[in-house]
Amino acid sequence: MRKPPVISGPRLAADIVAMVREGAGIRLDYSPASLTLVDRVIDGIRHEGPPAEAVSRTLLGFGAYTGEVLVRGSGAAWVDFDAEQRGTFGQSFGIRTPDGRVWNPLGKALKRYENGAADSLRLFYFSVVGQART
Repeated sequence: MRKPPVISGPRLAADIVAMVREGAGIRLDYSPASLTLVDRVIDGIRHEGPPAEAVSRTLLGFGAYTGEVLVRGSGAAWVDFDAEQRGTFGQSFGIRTPDGRVWNPLGKALKRYENGAADSLRLFYFSVVGQART
């Protein structure tokens, strides 16, 4: 049995950047401010009401984009989660901030879809950056 190909955070992020540029004319520039646009796009998807399973790949792309914004803006790095972290987060990879904490931006994007503004990706970014500096 073949192992499925590993999908990297930066690749998923680049894919979602291309998708929203081509599909909606939205340019994401990997800045923290662009996460406001991501929150709005997810709100638009929520408004249409598809089940999360139907849009999970897109949502994971937005999570990877959020992770890549953190990598570029805060010195975080992409990491493969160990077995315990995979069990906790439900994802195979995420980011580690310079202080050693691990974060799950992919899962956060899924929560953003499920819970709305209470799980803002923009606020997640600032929370992670703030905690990484304390």
